Amino acid sequence: MIKAGIIGSTGYSGEELTGLLYKHPQVEIDFLCSHSYVNERFSNLYGNLKRFVDEKCVSDEEAFKRIKDIDILFTALPSGKALEFGKAAMESEIKFIDIGSDFRLKTTELYKEWYNLEHNYAALLEKAVYGLPELNRSKIKEAELIANPGCYPTASTLALAPLVKNNIIDTTSIIIDAKSGVSGAGRKASIANLFVECNDSVKAYGVTTHRHTPEIEQNLSELSSEEIKLTFTPHLIPMSRGILSVCYGKLTNETDSEKLMDLYRDFYKNEYFVRVIDELPETRWVKGSNFCDISLRVDTRTNRVIVVSAIDNLVKGAAGQAVQNMNLMFGLKENTALENTPIFP
Repeated sequence: MIKAGIIGSTGYSGEELTGLLYKHPQVEIDFLCSHSYVNERFSNLYGNLKRFVDEKCVSDEEAFKRIKDIDILFTALPSGKALEFGKAAMESEIKFIDIGSDFRLKTTELYKEWYNLEHNYAALLEKAVYGLPELNRSKIKEAELIANPGCYPTASTLALAPLVKNNIIDTTSIIIDAKSGVSGAGRKASIANLFVECNDSVKAYGVTTHRHTPEIEQNLSELSSEEIKLTFTPHLIPMSRGILSVCYGKLTNETDSEKLMDLYRDFYKNEYFVRVIDELPETRWVKGSNFCDISLRVDTRTNRVIVVSAIDNLVKGAAGQAVQNMNLMFGLKENTALENTPIFP
């Protein structure tokens, strides 16, 4: 059995991860750590897990002591909070997956620019492998430290990868218009996320400044022969979970939807968790699952392609992808504990 510890277990991503690992046939959860709920029973915080996960949450100090006794450590923490845990995991020679943002970008300068974070762990950034299995599977299998992708970057990168990889769009023309449910903002108390504040309304936020922008640019630049700069605008939608990413690009040559759909089907033909579908994706058809649904349309009038992708931000956008990465790291079947069908209604 794989012994796992989770830091930040009581956030939304941490709870989702706890539930997935509880059901995993090859995993034993050794400890659940929460800074805010030390000695609280996990099932008292999340009643859906009563009789399943009744263990008490441990403190940060206790978690540090127990790291050396486990096989893999997960962190689901705000930016800047996973660095010391990552260092401790590497010193203890155990595998480590950060669901947060602390190891996704390649340079400390980018963290200063986009996160206003003094990132003093350049050696760990060099060691980190970006955990998007559909594009980085072989490296993930050999990795010790995984930077789990952000939710918006997962949906947007998978939507655009075949076009960028095959030089089908002008990379200076990329625009991403994406929408997320409120759980994407985390569980912390915030006036902006109160029911009355966000219900019956849609709003753009982080315009030109959202921290996922350099992550998406980094991903696509690695697939391209040039450095990519793009426009990314996220929006908050009054629903609990889900991301819909609508991506626009100027075609370099004339083509049609059928040809590009064939390209996508071939590109993702061996990917269990990517479903290339004829109809336009909807978040309701991926809710509670690790699937990413993708479709596209070509606007022949403007010679643009519009790619639409949908994921559950807490599963394929966070905890589910972390489990997918863990499975690869330990040589397990990639979809172990992730075969649940999407939830509807």
